[in-house]
Amino acid sequence: MPLQLNLLHEEILQQRQRKRDPLKLSIYAGIGLGALLVLNYLWTGYRVLEGKSHLNWVQSEWSKIEPKVTAAQKRAEELNGIISTTKTLDTYIDRRFYWAPMLEKVAHCVTPNIQITALEGAVEDDKGITITLDGVAGGREPRGVAEDFRQMLLEQIGKEQPTVKVEFKTLEDLDTTVSVGGNNVTTAHFVVMVGLDPFPKAAEPAPSDRKSKPRKEES
Repeated sequence: MPLQLNLLHEEILQQRQRKRDPLKLSIYAGIGLGALLVLNYLWTGYRVLEGKSHLNWVQSEWSKIEPKVTAAQKRAEELNGIISTTKTLDTYIDRRFYWAPMLEKVAHCVTPNIQITALEGAVEDDKGITITLDGVAGGREPRGVAEDFRQMLLEQIGKEQPTVKVEFKTLEDLDTTVSVGGNNVTTAHFVVMVGLDPFPKAAEPAPSDRKSKPRKEES
């Protein structure tokens, strides 16, 4: 086996030591870390610029639609106000009292020997509806005529409002006489109070009783 002699071992050793010098390794590591930091800085700057560009685009688009959004908000507020007003009016309509059907019932109860001189009506939230009828009754027994009038009112109104109250506030004889059917009869003054529960339902029209008759076939 041939013998090999390394006469440059010292120089080779020094060269290896120089390659393994900690200072050089630190420099290389610092250069690599610096390169990574530069790359990270460039990447972060790119993302920041991209974010600013997107933000500018969003702001530009918002500036275009902002007037429409503001107008839509104002319109929504107006519509909400209209809806609120409509609901309030609907509530008033649902709670209103129809006087025409009531006056029609009173008119049906007025006979020739009854004269209504004054009529007052009031609607209160907590007390309901109150109607005051001031009039004069004439006949041989004027008090009885006034009582018949009160009973007729109670019967007619009670058909749709069972809780109605019809009472005399005043019933007194008068010294005057009136002519009814060509006869002079005594009179009595009366004041009738009609009381209804708060906000009774309006009277619904009665269904028609008329039925269509079948046609006869002609022979």
